[in-house]
Amino acid sequence: MKMLIIYYSAYGHICTMAEAAAAAALEIPGVEVTLRRVSETLSDDILAKMGALEAAKAQADVPVVTVEELAEADAVLFGTPTRFGNMTAQMRQFLDSTGGLWMKGALVGKPGGVFASSATQHGGQESTILSFHTYLLHQGMVVVGLPYAFQGQMRIDEITGGSPYGASTIAGGDGSRQPSENELEGVRFQARHLAEIGLKLKG
Repeated sequence: MKMLIIYYSAYGHICTMAEAAAAAALEIPGVEVTLRRVSETLSDDILAKMGALEAAKAQADVPVVTVEELAEADAVLFGTPTRFGNMTAQMRQFLDSTGGLWMKGALVGKPGGVFASSATQHGGQESTILSFHTYLLHQGMVVVGLPYAFQGQMRIDEITGGSPYGASTIAGGDGSRQPSENELEGVRFQARHLAEIGLKLKG
Protein backbone atom coordinates (compact mmCIF):
# COMPACT_ATOMS: atom_id res chain seq x y z
CA MET A 1 0.00 0.00 0.00
CA LYS A 2 1.55 3.26 -1.13
CA MET A 3 0.97 6.15 1.24
CA LEU A 4 1.83 9.69 0.21
CA ILE A 5 2.36 12.50 2.70
CA ILE A 6 2.17 15.94 1.08
CA TYR A 7 2.85 19.08 3.06
CA TYR A 8 3.73 22.75 3.01
CA SER A 9 5.68 24.24 5.89
CA ALA A 10 6.81 27.85 6.07
CA TYR A 11 8.60 27.70 9.43
CA GLY A 12 9.15 23.96 9.89
CA HIS A 13 6.31 23.02 12.24
CA ILE A 14 4.29 21.10 9.65
CA CYS A 15 7.49 19.54 8.32
CA THR A 16 8.20 18.15 11.80
CA MET A 17 4.65 16.78 11.96
CA ALA A 18 4.97 15.26 8.48
CA GLU A 19 8.21 13.50 9.36
CA ALA A 20 6.62 12.07 12.51
CA ALA A 21 3.63 10.89 10.48
CA ALA A 22 5.87 9.20 7.91
CA ALA A 23 7.85 7.35 10.56
CA ALA A 24 4.65 6.15 12.24
CA ALA A 25 3.04 4.92 9.02
CA LEU A 26 6.17 2.92 8.23
CA GLU A 27 5.54 0.92 11.40
CA ILE A 28 2.56 -0.73 9.68
CA PRO A 29 3.59 -3.88 7.76
CA GLY A 30 2.94 -3.63 4.03
CA VAL A 31 3.01 0.18 3.93
CA GLU A 32 5.37 2.22 1.77
CA VAL A 33 5.60 5.94 2.57
CA THR A 34 6.67 8.79 0.31
CA LEU A 35 7.20 12.27 1.81
CA ARG A 36 6.75 15.23 -0.52
CA ARG A 37 6.34 18.99 -0.24
CA VAL A 38 4.40 21.33 -2.48
CA SER A 39 6.38 23.93 -4.40
CA GLU A 40 7.11 27.32 -2.85
CA THR A 41 5.48 30.28 -4.56
CA LEU A 42 7.35 33.01 -2.70
CA SER A 43 10.76 34.36 -3.66
CA ASP A 44 13.79 33.95 -1.42
CA ASP A 45 13.66 37.72 -0.83
CA ILE A 46 10.12 37.52 0.54
CA LEU A 47 10.92 34.41 2.57
CA ALA A 48 13.90 36.21 4.10
CA LYS A 49 11.72 39.17 5.10
CA MET A 50 9.27 36.70 6.69
CA GLY A 51 12.07 35.00 8.59
CA ALA A 52 11.26 31.74 6.78
CA LEU A 53 14.24 31.37 4.45
CA GLU A 54 16.27 29.10 6.75
CA ALA A 55 13.30 26.76 7.23
CA ALA A 56 12.84 26.61 3.46
CA LYS A 57 16.50 25.74 2.93
CA ALA A 58 16.26 23.01 5.57
CA GLN A 59 13.52 21.32 3.54
CA ALA A 60 15.26 21.61 0.17
CA ASP A 61 16.14 17.92 0.15
CA VAL A 62 12.46 16.92 0.24
CA PRO A 63 11.31 16.47 -3.38
CA VAL A 64 8.43 18.56 -4.70
CA VAL A 65 5.31 16.49 -5.28
CA THR A 66 3.92 15.88 -8.75
CA VAL A 67 0.32 15.32 -9.76
CA GLU A 68 1.31 11.89 -11.05
CA GLU A 69 2.53 10.87 -7.59
CA LEU A 70 -0.83 11.82 -6.12
CA ALA A 71 -2.59 9.61 -8.67
CA GLU A 72 -0.31 6.66 -7.90
CA ALA A 73 -0.88 6.77 -4.14
CA ASP A 74 -3.30 4.47 -2.34
CA ALA A 75 -3.71 6.80 0.66
CA VAL A 76 -2.80 10.47 1.12
CA LEU A 77 -2.14 12.59 4.20
CA PHE A 78 -1.93 16.35 3.68
CA GLY A 79 -0.32 18.87 6.03
CA THR A 80 -0.77 22.64 5.88
CA PRO A 81 -0.36 25.70 8.07
CA THR A 82 -3.39 27.92 8.60
CA ARG A 83 -3.84 31.20 6.78
CA PHE A 84 -6.88 33.10 8.03
CA GLY A 85 -8.75 29.89 8.77
CA ASN A 86 -7.86 28.16 5.52
CA MET A 87 -5.00 26.32 3.84
CA THR A 88 -1.97 28.13 2.46
CA ALA A 89 -1.90 29.48 -1.09
CA GLN A 90 0.95 27.10 -1.88
CA MET A 91 -1.16 24.07 -1.01
CA ARG A 92 -4.17 25.50 -2.85
CA GLN A 93 -2.08 26.05 -5.96
CA PHE A 94 -1.09 22.39 -5.97
CA LEU A 95 -4.64 21.19 -5.41
CA ASP A 96 -5.88 23.45 -8.20
CA SER A 97 -3.50 21.66 -10.57
CA THR A 98 -5.21 18.29 -10.00
CA GLY A 99 -8.29 18.90 -12.13
CA GLY A 100 -7.16 16.20 -14.53
CA LEU A 101 -7.31 13.64 -11.74
CA TRP A 102 -10.87 14.74 -10.96
CA MET A 103 -11.83 14.34 -14.63
CA LYS A 104 -10.57 10.74 -14.58
CA GLY A 105 -11.83 9.90 -11.09
CA ALA A 106 -8.28 8.92 -10.22
CA LEU A 107 -8.67 9.51 -6.48
CA VAL A 108 -12.14 8.05 -6.00
CA GLY A 109 -12.28 5.62 -3.08
CA LYS A 110 -8.83 6.44 -1.73
CA PRO A 111 -8.56 7.46 1.94
CA GLY A 112 -7.23 10.91 2.73
CA GLY A 113 -6.64 13.00 5.83
CA VAL A 114 -5.38 16.43 6.85
CA PHE A 115 -3.31 17.88 9.69
CA ALA A 116 -2.61 21.55 10.31
CA SER A 117 -0.94 24.22 12.40
CA SER A 118 -1.76 27.75 13.48
CA ALA A 119 -0.08 30.47 15.52
CA THR A 120 -2.68 30.47 18.28
CA GLN A 121 -4.91 27.96 20.02
CA HIS A 122 -8.02 29.29 18.29
CA GLY A 123 -6.33 30.39 15.08
CA GLY A 124 -8.42 28.34 12.65
CA GLN A 125 -6.97 24.83 12.82
CA GLU A 126 -10.37 23.16 12.67
CA SER A 127 -11.75 25.38 9.89
CA THR A 128 -8.59 24.80 7.87
CA ILE A 129 -8.95 21.03 8.10
CA LEU A 130 -12.71 21.09 7.48
CA SER A 131 -12.39 23.33 4.43
CA PHE A 132 -9.61 21.04 3.14
CA HIS A 133 -12.03 18.11 3.46
CA THR A 134 -14.11 19.74 0.73
CA TYR A 135 -11.31 18.99 -1.74
CA LEU A 136 -11.14 15.36 -0.61
CA LEU A 137 -14.88 14.97 -1.05
CA HIS A 138 -14.88 16.55 -4.51
CA GLN A 139 -12.20 14.04 -5.51
CA GLY A 140 -14.34 11.20 -4.16
CA MET A 141 -11.89 10.31 -1.42
CA VAL A 142 -12.74 8.68 1.91
CA VAL A 143 -12.17 11.29 4.63
CA VAL A 144 -10.12 10.03 7.59
CA GLY A 145 -9.80 12.16 10.70
CA LEU A 146 -8.37 11.64 14.17
CA PRO A 147 -10.84 9.51 16.15
CA TYR A 148 -11.32 9.91 19.88
CA ALA A 149 -9.53 6.58 20.21
CA PHE A 150 -6.57 8.96 20.42
CA GLN A 151 -7.17 10.08 23.98
CA GLY A 152 -4.57 12.84 23.75
CA GLN A 153 -7.01 15.22 22.11
CA MET A 154 -9.13 15.17 25.26
CA ARG A 155 -6.37 16.40 27.56
CA ILE A 156 -7.01 19.54 29.59
CA ASP A 157 -3.78 19.57 31.57
CA GLU A 158 -1.92 21.33 28.76
CA ILE A 159 -2.61 23.47 25.73
CA THR A 160 -2.60 21.18 22.71
CA GLY A 161 -3.78 20.89 19.16
CA GLY A 162 -5.83 18.01 17.83
CA SER A 163 -9.51 17.46 17.04
CA PRO A 164 -11.62 14.68 15.53
CA TYR A 165 -11.04 16.38 12.16
CA GLY A 166 -7.29 15.86 12.28
CA ALA A 167 -4.06 16.37 14.17
CA SER A 168 -2.73 19.89 14.63
CA THR A 169 -0.11 21.94 16.44
CA ILE A 170 0.16 25.45 17.84
CA ALA A 171 3.24 27.37 16.70
CA GLY A 172 2.96 30.46 18.89
CA GLY A 173 2.72 34.04 17.68
CA ASP A 174 6.43 34.21 16.93
CA GLY A 175 6.71 30.61 15.73
CA SER A 176 8.93 29.62 18.65
CA ARG A 177 6.71 26.83 19.99
CA GLN A 178 7.53 23.47 18.45
CA PRO A 179 5.05 20.57 18.21
CA SER A 180 4.57 18.99 21.63
CA GLU A 181 4.90 15.27 22.22
CA ASN A 182 1.13 15.02 22.52
CA GLU A 183 0.64 16.77 19.18
CA LEU A 184 3.26 14.57 17.53
CA GLU A 185 1.58 11.49 18.94
CA GLY A 186 -1.68 12.76 17.47
CA VAL A 187 -0.31 12.94 13.94
CA ARG A 188 1.39 9.57 14.41
CA PHE A 189 -1.95 8.07 15.41
CA GLN A 190 -3.68 9.66 12.43
CA ALA A 191 -1.00 8.40 10.05
CA ARG A 192 -1.22 4.84 11.35
CA HIS A 193 -5.03 4.99 11.28
CA LEU A 194 -4.97 6.20 7.66
CA ALA A 195 -2.43 3.55 6.67
CA GLU A 196 -4.52 0.77 8.20
CA ILE A 197 -7.64 1.97 6.38
CA GLY A 198 -5.63 2.20 3.16
CA LEU A 199 -4.56 -1.42 3.55
CA LYS A 200 -8.15 -2.54 4.11
CA LEU A 201 -9.48 -0.62 1.11
CA LYS A 202 -6.71 -1.86 -1.14
CA GLY A 203 -7.67 -5.40 -0.14
